[in-house]
Amino acid sequence: MLNSATKKTFALMHSERLSAKDNMRIDKGLFEGFKPSDIPIFRVYEWEASFTYGVSQNEDSVKNLKNLKSFKENYAQRITGGGILFHGNDISYALIIPTSYVENLSVKESYALICSFLIEFYTHFGLKPMFAKELENIELSQSKFCQEGFEPYDIVIDGKKIGGNAQRRSKESIFQHGSICIDNSTDSMGYSLEDLGVKISSKEARALLIESFSKTFHVLFEEKRQDIHHAS
Repeated sequence: MLNSATKKTFALMHSERLSAKDNMRIDKGLFEGFKPSDIPIFRVYEWEASFTYGVSQNEDSVKNLKNLKSFKENYAQRITGGGILFHGNDISYALIIPTSYVENLSVKESYALICSFLIEFYTHFGLKPMFAKELENIELSQSKFCQEGFEPYDIVIDGKKIGGNAQRRSKESIFQHGSICIDNSTDSMGYSLEDLGVKISSKEARALLIESFSKTFHVLFEEKRQDIHHAS
C-alpha cells in the first residue's frame, strides 16, 4: 500500500521547461506504457508559457477564447479531466503507480491519500491547507477554467484554491498529475505561493516537493533518464 510504513522504491524523473505538447506527450506515454511489474514513477517538471485543457473539453471550444490567443500553438490536451489550466510559473508532478498500491480504497479515498503529500508540502511553509470538501463556506462547482471551480479534493488555503490535480485510471495503474503555482508573474487565473507570502524558486520548490513525497510515503528514489522523443 502507498501509505504503509514499508520503504518503497520509485523512479524519479526530472524535466526542465518544456512545451505543453511535450509535457503532455510524456505524461501520456508514461501512463500508457506502465506495467504493474514496473517501478512506480514520480516525475517533476516545468512549462513554457502555455495552457492545457481537460480530456472532455473540445479543442475548438478553447483555443479561440480571447484570453488564450496569446499562447498561439503552445497548448495541449491532458489525459485527465478538469478545465483549462495556465502554465509557465508553476511546477508540476506526475505519479504512476500500480492499482495494488491503493487496494481496497475508493477513487475518492485514493485521491485524498495521494494528495496528502501536497498537504505536507504546503504545511512546510506554515500554511494551513485543507480540502475544499472540509470547508462549509466553499461551494463545490465545476468551471471551464480549472482555477474558477472547486472539486471536493482541491486544496484550499485561506479560502483560496491553489494548484490543481487530476487522476486517470486503467485496470492496472493509476496516474495522477498536478501543478503548484510558484509566483504571480503571469496571469494564471489562480493563487500562487507568492500570493500567500511564500517566496521560493522553482528549483527549491521542486526539491521540497520531492522531499515531501518521500517523507509522506516512505519512498527511496532512483534517478531515471528521460528522452522526450521516446516517451510517446
